Amino acid sequence: MRRMAPQTPYSADLGARDPIDAIRETLARFRAFSSWSDADFERAYAPGKWSARLVIVHLAQMELAFGTRARLALTTSDYVAQSFDQDRWMSRESTLGGRAALDALVAVGAMNAAFFASLSTADRQTTFTHPEYGAISIDWLIHQTAGHQIHHLRQLESLGPR
Repeated sequence: MRRMAPQTPYSADLGARDPIDAIRETLARFRAFSSWSDADFERAYAPGKWSARLVIVHLAQMELAFGTRARLALTTSDYVAQSFDQDRWMSRESTLGGRAALDALVAVGAMNAAFFASLSTADRQTTFTHPEYGAISIDWLIHQTAGHQIHHLRQLESLGPR
């Protein structure tokens, strides 16, 4: 019997896909942006939105946060994730270049994908507390990671190369 996938804010983006397969595929598609010019990285997908470069910085930051949360949940009894303000995080790294951000995203994302794939079913059911979502599992976090990547990948791919 197949278990139902957990519902996250990005479940619609992931759909019924396997989250780890989706993460691997998405990371491969992010690599295509390595051919972008500096000007390409500064384009936004909509007026008033972050530039592509800042979206990629955000994605790299979330890879750091999500992967750390999963590792801490597995190694810390009664782990409680700390919330953070993504805009304040961005303000600290807003000058990071597009290629450097992309390299970080792909490297940390690959590390997380390998880590997530190595987890047993029991590991994935490990829960921790999140200030906004309450008790969530590492499986929930894996699904969230995959959907979040897909959500922002669509925004970036809508820019297309110039």
